Amino acid sequence: MPKKKKIAVLDTSVLLHDHQAILSFKNNDVAIPITVLEELDNFKIGNDTKNFSAREVIRFIDKISEDASLQEWIPLGEHRGNFKIILATDLKGLDAENIYARGKNDHKILNAALFLKETEKDKDVILVTKDINLRIKAKALGLNSEDYRTDKIVDDVSKTASVNTIENVDPDQIRQIFTKGRIDENGVLGTNKVANGYYILKNGKTSSLAVYNPNLDQIERVEKEFVYGIKPKNAEQAFALNALLNHDIKLVALQGVAGTGKTLLALASALEQHKKYQQILLARPIVPLSNNEIGFLPGDANDKIGPYMEPLWDNLKFIKSQFGENERKHKAITELQESGKIVISALAFIRGRSLSNMMIIVDEAQNLTPHEIKTIITRAGEGTKIVFTGDVNQIDTPYLDEHSNGLAYLMTKLKGQNLFAAVKLEKGERSELANLANDLL
Repeated sequence: MPKKKKIAVLDTSVLLHDHQAILSFKNNDVAIPITVLEELDNFKIGNDTKNFSAREVIRFIDKISEDASLQEWIPLGEHRGNFKIILATDLKGLDAENIYARGKNDHKILNAALFLKETEKDKDVILVTKDINLRIKAKALGLNSEDYRTDKIVDDVSKTASVNTIENVDPDQIRQIFTKGRIDENGVLGTNKVANGYYILKNGKTSSLAVYNPNLDQIERVEKEFVYGIKPKNAEQAFALNALLNHDIKLVALQGVAGTGKTLLALASALEQHKKYQQILLARPIVPLSNNEIGFLPGDANDKIGPYMEPLWDNLKFIKSQFGENERKHKAITELQESGKIVISALAFIRGRSLSNMMIIVDEAQNLTPHEIKTIITRAGEGTKIVFTGDVNQIDTPYLDEHSNGLAYLMTKLKGQNLFAAVKLEKGERSELANLANDLL
């Protein structure tokens, strides 16, 4: 018996997350409730990613409906289904507004999907939304509902940037790495060979930290080195510094729980290399608490974003504290700040900028969508290096999870590329108390 064709009913959260979502359902049909169009209209003004997505979706719908009525099914193209706007919701059965509450857009969207279920009995109707609560409400009404899975990362993200330990390596090869600094790969890494991959090579009690250089097809020694008063406290931090200081690696992802030193190492490395770049830019996405936008906060733009940028300032202050006020490096940091060569900013404020000859550190990257990650990287000009830091298990935005956030997307999609390196920092080094909380709470 052939499978029923599906109709995917998309809510606003899906379209704001991925403005190309309408084209992501292969040969199945796609429908949008008229309520979603109204919500997109509310999002079309602004410079945030969601505003861009709203405008793109509106333009796309306008384009495909130039010679057709949106009340009828419009073909989306070869190997794709059809598209329409759902207007009527004259229900004979369950009514979400009667069951839950009237006037709420979510319930109008549910009714649109229920209407299709009643009128398109030869097809499976599925409400697709990134809103978990809306999915639960739909299922309570007997309506099939799913998360938007097109952007999900299939791989186990926890293993993407893990450090590999290679056992039983020839002791002579480990000795050569120590004496010469490098050896030809020649199958030493086996199936674990990854461009810019990091390894602990072992034979009994003999071991060496190493990185695979894809340009030379060689395994190189990784040393623990000071950068602006900061010294790595474990192997993963040494690997992170190696990636951050390697000028051939233009894109770095550091993933790890709180207190593993991700942002601190990135900032210290940037300061160490400040003469190579015209500007060091530290940025993080603003995720308002309790869904309150920063516009509600008092003060000018700097006052509004100040609380969100405080963790970045804390890291900078910590590095400065490693030196006395009269020491050269302490003065150098102050001069970099005063001259504008080091800038801390909200990520939204760098949109549209030319990102050439800069070192950019993007903190809390797990709160970015894959599209936002791509937008940042594609703006990189000559001489620019970008570092993304974050923890895929600490996501503050309601429509992302550990498999669909931008940091996980980046680490999975670019693994093995010569310009990219990823390191997972496992051990917390902030304090014994922080480690206790990470382990047991």
